Amino acid sequence: MDAAILNGLMALADPQLLVLIFAATLGGVLVGALPGLNATTGVALLLPFTITMDPIPAIAILTTIYCAATFAGAITAILINTPGTSASATTCLDGYPLAQRGEAGRALGMAAVSSTIGGIISVVALMAAAPLMARAAYNFAPPEYFALTVFGLSMLSTIGDGSPVKNIVSGAFGVLLATVGIDLLTSIERFTFGMNELSEGIPFVPVMIGVFGISELLIQADNLHVERKQVIMKAIKLPSREDYARVWKTILRSSGIGTFIGILPAEGATVASMIGYNEAKRWSKKPEEFGKGSLEGIAGSEAANNSATGGAMVPTLALGIPGSPTAAVILAGLMVHGLRPGPTMFTEQADFAFAIFWSMMLVNVIFFFIGLWGAKIFARVTLIPIQILWPIVFIFSIVGAYALEQSMMDVWIAIGSGIVGFFMRRHGFSVVPMAIGLILGGMLETRLGQSMVMLDEQWWLMFTRPLALFFFVLTGLALFGPMVWGLLFKQRSPVESTGE
Repeated sequence: MDAAILNGLMALADPQLLVLIFAATLGGVLVGALPGLNATTGVALLLPFTITMDPIPAIAILTTIYCAATFAGAITAILINTPGTSASATTCLDGYPLAQRGEAGRALGMAAVSSTIGGIISVVALMAAAPLMARAAYNFAPPEYFALTVFGLSMLSTIGDGSPVKNIVSGAFGVLLATVGIDLLTSIERFTFGMNELSEGIPFVPVMIGVFGISELLIQADNLHVERKQVIMKAIKLPSREDYARVWKTILRSSGIGTFIGILPAEGATVASMIGYNEAKRWSKKPEEFGKGSLEGIAGSEAANNSATGGAMVPTLALGIPGSPTAAVILAGLMVHGLRPGPTMFTEQADFAFAIFWSMMLVNVIFFFIGLWGAKIFARVTLIPIQILWPIVFIFSIVGAYALEQSMMDVWIAIGSGIVGFFMRRHGFSVVPMAIGLILGGMLETRLGQSMVMLDEQWWLMFTRPLALFFFVLTGLALFGPMVWGLLFKQRSPVESTGE
């Protein structure tokens, strides 16, 4: 494992890779600073352009966009009271009041410092967890992989922004889409309708571009006349020593919270930022300042949402279950490049994994300086009229979909996915479970077939394997635990009220 850590670090000695990471950091900050765009959309749009690259630079660019865009959401949250990403929504509560008082530089300085520390802590935790994942790799066989994938699908009820029932319906639709193509075990074509382009299944990349990019374009068409007021920022002012003395505990606490929330499948930076902000207020000596321009509020939100990016990569790389919507797109990128996310990642492809970890460490340092020196420039990008911005995004979407296989079928799939995603979102169905269902559906079917061959068609033997049984139990708790708990709570309430 020590050799893998060094080999991963040596991969960053490539000057071309360093230039790509720096350029991707600038691009990620640009994406995150534009209201309406977010890390998921940026990664989905860039994914097809990384197909021809080697795996390390390709995935390094995607994770760089992820980290940089998550931080950059704070720029617009502070300067125009509009979060560039949903993960920075809580940053608006205290960042914008500070900007109105003429302390925009101080607010951005705290956001940059908190984001950098949170991101670095999460990557360190990610690297420390790698040996544990490597040990677990030897205990996984097809039944364990199948049970793990079922557990991942059970998380779809909470990963979207819709109701649990709608999220499950969306995820089931994604799993249905995964059945299109030739069954690898029986060689029977399913739902191809005579189209040879669908014989290998519905490709991930055009679907990701459609549901995250084109559907967002259609949603943003309703906001053509929204006006945003920008606060003038004269200079960047770093937090003082007194500020650091006041918030360092908040930064460390929120970094731990964000890393933990990120590791949980189905959670992400948005949930982490909300919990980090609430806990910062709970432990603050001056909670009355929150919402009026508290540096602790900015530190709590930004440290949590950026640490969640590293945490989200733990289940993505180690278990093959995306820890956030953006991680789902990165997971698709891993699969397109022929990589095998899962417990064996740290044994068979350890050099690659640690190269990604080191690149994530580097981007956190780069966007610290970009955030301090370039925030004023990037803030002006928000003045681009969305009547110009989104047609450009649409062009990139179409070019990206076509570039993958030079196939018009992929373009129609992207457009169709965008239209479907638009109507799903308009009616309260999140597109994230659908995308993850498409990714995990094929894995589920393959691992079920392998398990049945291994167990000689005796499927119930999977429940005799301790690790597989453990994941099945977790699945049951994830699906029925809240329902059972709610029924028990309702039964106890009348008794308690009678006793009173």
